[in-house]
Amino acid sequence: MLNAFAILLIFQCLGEGLVYLFGLPLPGPVAGMLMLFAALLARPRLRDALEEGANALLGHLSLLFVPAGVGIVAAASQGNGHWLALGAGVVASTLAAQAVTALVLQALERRHHPPPEPPDVPVR
Repeated sequence: MLNAFAILLIFQCLGEGLVYLFGLPLPGPVAGMLMLFAALLARPRLRDALEEGANALLGHLSLLFVPAGVGIVAAASQGNGHWLALGAGVVASTLAAQAVTALVLQALERRHHPPPEPPDVPVR
């Protein structure tokens, strides 16, 4: 499990370094996750090394939201007068995420279960 955590940390650090070096407009952990995804596609056996550590992290996922929640509560005073804009942003981003998820699901469903072809009818 320690190896899995080390691999995840390495990819996060690589992502941070990549974003810093090239000035990319995305968070370092996201860049690291994209690199991890590419590595998993290139080397499927890497999945076996990461599975135990990832499952352990997923088992405690709710604890990882505590710092974000504390940050929101601590920064809530800065949102005075902007609650309408913040609420609209939350609603709009939630709807956009649901729409994209639905479109991706439909595309995957079509790929795995194509519609049946009509039977061949002889031409007279």
